[in-house]
Amino acid sequence: MSAKFNELIQSERPVVINFFATWCQPCKVMASVLNSVKRNVEEGARIVKIDIDQYQSIAAEYGVRSVPTTMIFKSGELLFRQSGVMDVNSLTTELKKYI
Repeated sequence: MSAKFNELIQSERPVVINFFATWCQPCKVMASVLNSVKRNVEEGARIVKIDIDQYQSIAAEYGVRSVPTTMIFKSGELLFRQSGVMDVNSLTTELKKYI
C-alpha cells in the first residue's frame, strides 16, 4: 500500500486523506462530512479513507496519533493537516484553495 499511497498523493489534483478507525464514533461523523465535501468539489479533488488498523505503517509514517485526522496532499506535498471532526464548510473552503 505504501508505494500505492505515494503514487496517490503525487496527483496534480488535490487528494484528501482521511485516517479513521471503524471503532471511532467521531470518524463516523467525519464520513458524512466527507460525503458532503465530495458533492461540493465534485471532480476537483479525490477523497480517500485509510483505516489506521489496516494500514498501521502509513499512519505511523505520517504520525497519526488520533482519529479522525484529515490531510490534503497535492503533487506529493502535505498542504493541510487537522485532527478531529471538521465541518463541511471549513473543509470545503480549505480544499478549494488547492483546486
